[in-house]
Amino acid sequence: MTTIAASLERCTLITLHERAPHTVPQADRSPIGDLPMRSDLLAGVAGPRLLRDSGLMSLDPVESNPNHYSVVFENDRVRVLEYTDAPGDKTTPHEHPDSVMYTLSAFRRRLYSGDAYRDVDMPAGLTGWLPGQQHCGENIGTTATHVIFVELKGSAAESSADGALGPV
Repeated sequence: MTTIAASLERCTLITLHERAPHTVPQADRSPIGDLPMRSDLLAGVAGPRLLRDSGLMSLDPVESNPNHYSVVFENDRVRVLEYTDAPGDKTTPHEHPDSVMYTLSAFRRRLYSGDAYRDVDMPAGLTGWLPGQQHCGENIGTTATHVIFVELKGSAAESSADGALGPV
């Protein structure tokens, strides 16, 4: 079992020599990456979760990484986050619920989940599904990252329209 200190160290003191590429079965891959989805992740990375459950650390990205994430809209159905960073910036451990991601800039990132990591190159204008997951990351490219996340709350099948037409 990973210790709390070791889990945090992996996300803040990134040492490539300690990392080996991780292979995730095709059925458990995210469409935009092959990091484990939340169920696999929670089984393998107890450190950040233990910290959050103890009240010592929040895994909400707005709280754990306020210099990078901000809330631009929120209601009882969704929360919309804006994410920005610069080359070389790193994030601390955080988690995302099921979300839709829209990239406003092209960027290159390294995402970490426990002992696994994955490098991703994202073009500007990409819209993709991000299944719920816990990770930390680093901008390993030469350009700033600018992304919008639409985090889902509750059941996606519920409707609150009540005869509304257009945006409310």
